[in-house]
Amino acid sequence: MPAWSATVLGYPRIGPRREAKKALEALWAGQADVAATERALAAVRARTVRRLNELGLRAHDASIPSASSAYDHVLDAAIALGAVPARFADVVGEDGRVDLAGLSTIARGRGADAPLEMTKWFDTNYHYLVPEVGPDTAFRFADDRGVREFSEALADGFLTRPVLVGPVTFLLLSKAAAGSPDGFAPIERLDDLLPVYAELLAAYAAAGAAWVQLDEPALVSDSATAGVDGLAELVRSAYGALTAAPGRPRLLVAAPYGDLGELLEPLASTAVEGLALDLVRGAAPRRAPRGLAGKTLVAGVVDGHNVWRTDLGAALALLQELQPLAGTVVTSTSTSLLHVPHDVADETGLDPGLRGWLAFADQKVDEVVLLGRALREPGAHAGAIAAGSAARADRLGAPGAVRPEVRARLAALGPQALQRSDYAVRRAAQESALGLPLLPTTTIGSFPQTAEIRAARAARTAGRLSQEQYEEFLRAEVDRVIALQEELGLDVLVHGEPERNDMVQYFAENLDGFAVTRHGWVQSYGSRCVRPPILWGDVSRPAPITVPWSAHAASRTTRPVKGMLTGPVTILAWSFVRDDQPLGDTARQVALALRDEVADLEAAGIGIVQVDEPALRELLPLRRADQPAYLEWSVAAFRLATAGAADATQVHTHLCYSEFGEVIDAIDGLDADVTSIEAARSRMEVLPDIARAGFARGIGPGVHDIHSPRVPSREEVTELLRLAVSSVPARQVWVNPDCGLKTRGYAETVPALRHLVAAAGQVRAELAAAPVPAL
Repeated sequence: MPAWSATVLGYPRIGPRREAKKALEALWAGQADVAATERALAAVRARTVRRLNELGLRAHDASIPSASSAYDHVLDAAIALGAVPARFADVVGEDGRVDLAGLSTIARGRGADAPLEMTKWFDTNYHYLVPEVGPDTAFRFADDRGVREFSEALADGFLTRPVLVGPVTFLLLSKAAAGSPDGFAPIERLDDLLPVYAELLAAYAAAGAAWVQLDEPALVSDSATAGVDGLAELVRSAYGALTAAPGRPRLLVAAPYGDLGELLEPLASTAVEGLALDLVRGAAPRRAPRGLAGKTLVAGVVDGHNVWRTDLGAALALLQELQPLAGTVVTSTSTSLLHVPHDVADETGLDPGLRGWLAFADQKVDEVVLLGRALREPGAHAGAIAAGSAARADRLGAPGAVRPEVRARLAALGPQALQRSDYAVRRAAQESALGLPLLPTTTIGSFPQTAEIRAARAARTAGRLSQEQYEEFLRAEVDRVIALQEELGLDVLVHGEPERNDMVQYFAENLDGFAVTRHGWVQSYGSRCVRPPILWGDVSRPAPITVPWSAHAASRTTRPVKGMLTGPVTILAWSFVRDDQPLGDTARQVALALRDEVADLEAAGIGIVQVDEPALRELLPLRRADQPAYLEWSVAAFRLATAGAADATQVHTHLCYSEFGEVIDAIDGLDADVTSIEAARSRMEVLPDIARAGFARGIGPGVHDIHSPRVPSREEVTELLRLAVSSVPARQVWVNPDCGLKTRGYAETVPALRHLVAAAGQVRAELAAAPVPAL
C-alpha cells in the first residue's frame, strides 16, 4: 500500500508562463531545433515535479504524477504503442521513436497528408487527437519517451507515478483506420493491444516505477462505450490480463469526469491495487464492492475541473465515510488539473474578495494535502478546514451574486420569447433581403490575429496607446480585412474581430457577473492556450458590445456583413462557472444579454447575425439519462438569444470539433437559418447524419481545416464540396472553413480562401451544367 495520504491525477503541463507553448512554437517557426525544444520542455517537467513537492506531495512515494505531454497525451499513447498512420511512417526512427518534429507532423499534417482528426476530450474544452486503428495496425512497444521522462525525474531525486491512457479508453476513443471493413470497431483489437501494455508497464517497473496510473475515463461515458457488448466482462478480462503480467508495477486505474456506475464492481474485483474515483461528478460508493476492501481508494473530492475553493468540511466528512470501505483512502482531485490555471497568487489584479474564493492548481494541491492530513489527524486542522468552507459561504452572499432585476426580467418571459416564424417565411424574407448566390461563401468570423494586432493590444494595456488611438488602429484593420474579402470574392463578409483577444473572454470583459484573469492560461490543444473567464454572479449587459465594429464594417462594403456573437452555452463551457445554481439558469441570463445585442445589431442595419455554439456537444452529459434535460435547456438558451430577430434577419450558428451526430436533433432544434459545422478533417463524416435527419435549413460543412497549417488545394476543397452537395440539396449548402482563422497566418489564409472561392465557383458551374431531373 502507498505511504502517501494525498495526490493529484495530473497537473498543468504548459508551464506557469506558457513556456511549453513558446518552446513548441519556436520549433515550428524554425527558431529552435529539436534538441533546444527538448531542453525547454524538460525544464517545464522538472519545475512541475519540484513545485508539487514544495506543495506537500512527497518525493519518494509516487504521489507526484508524471503526466506531461509535448502536444497531447492520446497522441503520445498512439506513438508509444506503434499506432502511427502509414502516411506518417517516415517520421518513425529506426529505433521506433518519434522526435518532436515527427510528433508535430502527425499532429499538424503536412502537404497532402492530413493530420489526425481532433475532437473534444469528454465534456471539457481540451481537444485530443484521435488515433487511427485498423485490423492490421501493428501494435508494439515502439517509443519509450514516457519511460525516459520518468527516469529523468528519478535521476533528479523524485519517484513519480507515470500516467498513461488506459487500453480500453485508448481503443474506445480511436477511429477505424481508412480501409477497415464495414462495422469494424477498434475495441476489437483489445486482446492484441494488452500484451503491448504489459510490455510497457514492465519497462516502467524496470526503470524503477512503483506505481503506474492508467486513465480510463471512457468507462464513465455512455457515448464512448455505445455499442460495446459485455462491457463489464471486457473490463474485468482486460485488467485481469494486465495484473497477471509478470514484472509489472502496481496499478492505479483512474475514472475521472463521471461515475463508474456498474463498472466499479468489475474493476474492483480485479487485482489492480488502486482505484481513483471522481467524487465531484460521480457518486461515492455507500458499500464496498467486492475487492475494494483491500485496495487503495483515491478519492477525488477536490474539483479538478473548476476553480472554486472546496467546501473542505463536506469533503472531509465524505472521506471519513469512505474509510471503512477500502484498505487505504487517499485524498485527490477529481480529474487532472490540466483544466485549471497554475496559481491564484499570480492574479494580483483580481478583486481580493474574489481571489479569496478561488483555487487554481497549486491551491487545489494545498487542499488535497490538507485534507489528507486532516483525515489521519482528526481535529488537528479544524481551523483551516472551517476557513475553506467559509469561503464558499462568503461567495454565495456577495453583492452581485444575485441581481433581482435580472431574475425578474427572466421570470416575466413567456414561451413566445423562444419562437420565430416558420422557416419558409423567414427564408423568403431573407432571400429577398440578401440576394445571395447558390453556394454562398463566407468565413466563420475571425481573421488572423497578427503580431501587429497583439502589439497594439499590449500597447493599449500598457498605456502607450490611448483608447482613441487603439480604436483608430482597429478600424483600419477592419477596413483592410473587408477590402481583402471583397478582393477574394467572398459573398458574406465579416469584420475579422481584431478587437477580440478571445471569443469568450471578450464578452466576459463586457458583461456584468464575470471576472477575467491575466495569467490564468489553460491548454486547449497542442500549443493553443485560453484564459477562461470566471462567471461568479448574475449576468447582465450594461451596454452594446459588438455593434460599433459590425456597423463600421458594414459601412465599408455593399455586401452583407455578419454580426458575430458567442452563444450562451459556449460562454458557459469556456468559462469557470458558478456552481451554486443550475447551469440552465445561468445560460438563460447570458442568453438574455445576447438577445439585447442581437436587437441592437439589427437596429444598426446588420442583416446577418452569427451566434456561435461550438461547445454545444462539449457540455453534453456523459450519461445518457442526463442528456435530455441538458439538451432542453441548451437549445432553449440559444433560442432565447436569437428568437427576437426579425424574419429578414438571417441567424447563423457555428459548431466544431465534436461528434455532432449524437446531437443532430438538438442542432435542428436551435432553429438557426444557417449552421456551419466542422467537417474537413473528418472528410465530411457528419454529412450522413445531416442527411438522415432531414435537415432542411442552411448548412455549411467546413471545407478547410484551419487547425492545421497546411493549405488545402483547390482540388481538395472542390472534392469536399462535391461530397457536400451529393448529400445535402445544393440550395442549402454554404461554403466556409471549419472554424475561425485567428490562429492562422495570412500566408496560409489567403490562398486557402482563394481555393475555397474557386471551388464554390467550379461546383456552381457543374450544378448549372447538370441535366435537370425529370419531374
